[in-house]
Amino acid sequence: MNKENFDKGLEVRRSVLGKEYVDKSIDNATDFNRDMQELVTEYCWGEVWTRPGLDKKTRSMLNLAMITALNRPHELKLHVRGAIRNGLTKDEIKEIFLQTAIYCGVPAAIDSFRNASEVFKEMEKEEENR
Repeated sequence: MNKENFDKGLEVRRSVLGKEYVDKSIDNATDFNRDMQELVTEYCWGEVWTRPGLDKKTRSMLNLAMITALNRPHELKLHVRGAIRNGLTKDEIKEIFLQTAIYCGVPAAIDSFRNASEVFKEMEKEEENR
């Protein structure tokens, strides 16, 4: 493992997905999945997300579209939160899902709308409780 890339990745991963979520994922890693946590942190976040070619907002937009295409609801919910942290608005997220409806299929986009709505409700409740 490249410690420098891991540390850079950990910083970016926390800033996008939230410190609590990331630390819980790493702290709860087992002998079975620890290598995967390290790989994701080092390469996805430390190697790719830190590249200068795209800003975080654009990367979030791409992720929402790709995760919709792959129909991965758990990851979508996680990345909706990250997209909001990276400056996307609900209207921009809506437009991404409308675009994916045409190119990825209506059922995939409908699921993404449903999952994002759940995240928005959760985030509103969290904000009210602060």
